[in-house]
Amino acid sequence: MIIAPNMFAHEMPGSGAVPDAVTGAERDRADRISAGQPMLRTERLLLRAPRLEDFALYSALLSGARGAVFGGPLTRAEARDGWMRMVGQRLMRGHGVWTLETRASDIDRDLPVGQIAGFALIKAERAGSAPDPGWVLAADFEGRGLAREATRALSDYARDSVNFTALVNAVDPAHARARGLAPQLGARFDALHDDSEIWRHLPPRGTRGAR
Repeated sequence: MIIAPNMFAHEMPGSGAVPDAVTGAERDRADRISAGQPMLRTERLLLRAPRLEDFALYSALLSGARGAVFGGPLTRAEARDGWMRMVGQRLMRGHGVWTLETRASDIDRDLPVGQIAGFALIKAERAGSAPDPGWVLAADFEGRGLAREATRALSDYARDSVNFTALVNAVDPAHARARGLAPQLGARFDALHDDSEIWRHLPPRGTRGAR
């Protein structure tokens, strides 16, 4: 597990410099770490471990309003710090950030294949806090139902493999897409907290934590 920081051992703290392309032994080491992580497949997506070159898009998305769900807008240095933390969480805690890569599908033949559509995660940063699914998509991939597809797969994984039985979404009321997606995923509105709407995802009946 202590290998995770070595993926970025070439960086100096605060530099904000995660390289977009890495070669040689460092590239091979990073690929081996990534390949050893779980992957999820949906009809149109491969949810996989992040690779070093994915950071360029991650940083670009989080630098604007689109990245608010991940705490944005962020500077490149701030995005790097969050990226390193979430990549490390995958190794140490079984959850963190996932890269959403498109795959060939008969139901969406116009979808470009092998492209990074965005990122998804289950946030559980504080002990005792309820896990919170989140996502951010590049503009070209919005409006196709990919966020719903990725979040449903990741929520199932969180329940089945990480034993998260109570998932919530803290949704900005101004985020129309997120507000519309929560009930589609089986969540129900629970309360307002710190200017956010809290939507609770109920476990399937018959599972631990179901009501």
